[in-house]
Amino acid sequence: MARRESALVKQVCSEAKYSSYICGAAPAWGGSAFMSKNLLNRYIWIVDTIRRHGSITRQELSRLWQLSPYSEGRPMPRRTFYNYRNAIEEIFGINIECNPVTYEYSVSEADDSRAGSVTDWMLNTASMSNALADAREVADLVFLEEVPSARQFLSPLISALKEKATITFGYSPFSRTGAPKKVTLEPYFLKIFKLRWYVTGRNVAEGTIKTYALDRMTDLVLTDRTFTPATDFDPDEYFRYSFGIVFSQGEPKRVVLRTDLRQAKYFRALPLHPSQSEMVSDTYSIFSFTLRLTPDLVAELLSYGPNVTVLSPPELRAMMTQSLRESLSNYESTEPFHHEN
Repeated sequence: MARRESALVKQVCSEAKYSSYICGAAPAWGGSAFMSKNLLNRYIWIVDTIRRHGSITRQELSRLWQLSPYSEGRPMPRRTFYNYRNAIEEIFGINIECNPVTYEYSVSEADDSRAGSVTDWMLNTASMSNALADAREVADLVFLEEVPSARQFLSPLISALKEKATITFGYSPFSRTGAPKKVTLEPYFLKIFKLRWYVTGRNVAEGTIKTYALDRMTDLVLTDRTFTPATDFDPDEYFRYSFGIVFSQGEPKRVVLRTDLRQAKYFRALPLHPSQSEMVSDTYSIFSFTLRLTPDLVAELLSYGPNVTVLSPPELRAMMTQSLRESLSNYESTEPFHHEN
């Protein structure tokens, strides 16, 4: 990581001649930060453009560059392209390769699937940020979902993961009232689920693996105590058969769902779980998964209403029908509320 950060600093310095600001002597309003953001936006534009085209010549990329908001109407010099190409490899781990026959450039990803997914997430987030920044003139026509903020603690948690540093924080779960409970945690990994960030690690006091939502934390502190993760703990394996953030010790089950044709299209576009498989019929589809039975899974399946039916296992059908009966009972035992103006 330090290598990638130093690569960005070097690239910012090399770009000083392209700007009226001198690297190391930024104006009081934060010129070097502006330059760093501007450079990252350029890198993201290059990767995004090449990806969208599949493969592209440097001449065509330069032509598109002239039409972008980053070029000031000028073509991209050959040397600038090669500098950007090297920086993209060092910072994001993305290789931009040249076909020696066609002289076209294409994006080659790293072999590490987890590192690749993080890079994709970074690029997608940054690309979305750029698109929304360009949408300020039509801000009244763009409606965004409110997301619990994790910005305050995400950066120090990433530092704790890198340094293997024990952390302390106050925690107020939705099920608890009163003062926040103090937690000492050896953080193992971060996970995002339904737009909320979570950290999973070993609760030192209890000696168990637990997961905590970042937006329920207060007063997070990185201590000077380091730790060695348990050798028998595998983050991939921990959530391999889970949907959501709730962990269950139960054995994974073969979950079979029947969906109508419309819902099947949604499952194909955004699979419910990596273990998903499908059998297609004329009027419905059968989807199969290998999953642990958790409250998160039940809540997700209930959200689809009559478009999804659980065929097996029997335990999951029982959990679904019990929840449906309780919901129906709520409506049968209460009178409608009539609001008078």
